Amino acid sequence: MPLELFAAALHTPFAADILERTASTPRVQQVVQLSLAPAFLLSAIGAIMNVIMSRMIWIAQRVENIEEKMEAQRTAKQARELVWLMRRRKLMQGAIMFSTAAAVMISLVIGLLFISAYIYAQIGTVIALLWVLTMVLLVTGLGFFLLETRLAARGAQMPKE
Repeated sequence: MPLELFAAALHTPFAADILERTASTPRVQQVVQLSLAPAFLLSAIGAIMNVIMSRMIWIAQRVENIEEKMEAQRTAKQARELVWLMRRRKLMQGAIMFSTAAAVMISLVIGLLFISAYIYAQIGTVIALLWVLTMVLLVTGLGFFLLETRLAARGAQMPKE
């Protein structure tokens, strides 16, 4: 029964057209080659996000350790550190959000590259715009990460008197 349905589907003009357009090995090879750069970028975004998440986990654990202490038992240094950690956490959340959005956009680029090889509509402009949007999101995420690392390097500052 399923084999008969498949055979019937192959005889419809739409299915036959799709099979004819996807049967070209050189076309598939070309699409795979075109998708390599976005795939490497996706891999790089994943590596960056791994570093960001490691730092975020450290910040979250440190905040938990400080917050476990009663407010009356916290030292002035710990109170300053808590404010500093909260600023760092906010920056890291921005880095995670923009990096994740960049990963989603580059995944769309990869998907659309494959789809574009098998449809008649020209979507090159859409793919180019998504690529540019990916880069904007990634640079923004890296900007948040840069700000967080600078804040971390300065440490919890003593208030100026």
